Amino acid sequence: MTLPHPAADQISLSNVLAVLGDPTRLAIVRYLASKEGVPLNCSQFLDLGSKTNLSYHLAKLREAGVTRTEVVGTSRLITLRRDDLDARFPGLLDSVIAAAVDDTALPAVGASEIDIRA
Repeated sequence: MTLPHPAADQISLSNVLAVLGDPTRLAIVRYLASKEGVPLNCSQFLDLGSKTNLSYHLAKLREAGVTRTEVVGTSRLITLRRDDLDARFPGLLDSVIAAAVDDTALPAVGASEIDIRA
């Protein structure tokens, strides 16, 4: 099973900005950026609400071209479409993520994780 994603040239700035205007979706993008390059299972975002609500937000991000969702068995693995977004709108994603990093108004994701730094 594959899910539909817009081609890179079909990603529109207005759709991306509209999708990122939601605090829950912005928190998802911020968390994905913090785990750059690592596909995350959708269950890692359950801190943000119910499965139904989360599915809605993840679908909106995918449909706008912000994320890619790969179906692997019963799991869905989500990654940022950084290369596509950077090619289409240079600097946009970095600016959005930089502004979101310290935004305490955004919901927390991964609060149960332990961050061990050497």
